[in-house]
Amino acid sequence: MSKLRQLVAVTLCMLLLSSTSHAWFDVGHMAVAFVAYQQLTPAKKARVAALLKKNPYYNTKWKALIPAGTPADQRDLMLFMIAATWPDEIKQSGSGYQSDGDNPPTDGSAWTNTGYDTDKKQHKYWHFIDVPFTQDATTPLAAIPSPNAETQIAIFRQTLTSASSDKLKSYDLVWLMHVVGDVHQPLHSTTRVSAGELNGDNGGNNEKVDATAVGNSTKKLHAFWDSLPGDAPNPSAAITMAMTYAKALAPADPVLAKKMDASDWISESFNIAETSVYSAPIGAGDGPFVITQNYMDNAKKIAAERVALAGQRLANLINNELK
Repeated sequence: MSKLRQLVAVTLCMLLLSSTSHAWFDVGHMAVAFVAYQQLTPAKKARVAALLKKNPYYNTKWKALIPAGTPADQRDLMLFMIAATWPDEIKQSGSGYQSDGDNPPTDGSAWTNTGYDTDKKQHKYWHFIDVPFTQDATTPLAAIPSPNAETQIAIFRQTLTSASSDKLKSYDLVWLMHVVGDVHQPLHSTTRVSAGELNGDNGGNNEKVDATAVGNSTKKLHAFWDSLPGDAPNPSAAITMAMTYAKALAPADPVLAKKMDASDWISESFNIAETSVYSAPIGAGDGPFVITQNYMDNAKKIAAERVALAGQRLANLINNELK
């Protein structure tokens, strides 16, 4: 076994053990980061590497998992990929971070952005934005909770361009790496409102699916879309799978890649959800819906395009805005 393969196995077994379902799953987030890293300038690669060292997991988990003698470019690439999963990793039991609910609490703490030392909340509601739509003319549509992925992307970007401390920039960078990937997953940018679900379907988490005929074992519509870039059979396979997936992606559309307004990214995902996610065989109600090969093929194509776009846009953002 090569040194790189040994590194992959050791790193992922220890880092991602007991991983739970995440947006795009870890493979998708790592693939976004892989795409982005290839496009970073040498100066920004060095800047990012310095900022990642300030993450509390860097010394306690990440650094210790990189064997001595690993080539610097591979080490920094893998650390960058791993870092993109950190906002999901802090959801783990025993992480030291506290759950403050799936929806923003009303005590003002949802807006906290003070960094690693003083903010120990998981902020699950930063991962998505519930833009509502209806297919059965239900009104009124549910309000969009705030803060959400769009508000946080704006805050994180502002931090990167500011004179804020490097420690806060590190915190916001790692969150930004993750949430940019999140909003390119269509079901992180919408919720379907219906007569039976006036508050929405939680981004497809309420719908059950049967995808066994197309080789997918997920049981919910949201998880089905999360799994499209890959769902590693074991933690040691995740980085390898992400690298393989990312290397095979077609380059992002250059015109779309230049769109740097997060509201455009969210609108794209929303439109995809409305027209392609909630399309046959996904019908009214919560299913279970049997996933067809045609639906699977189209979903995989969409996911590949969204991951490539997310990676290119993340690179553009870091290259142009990180100070």
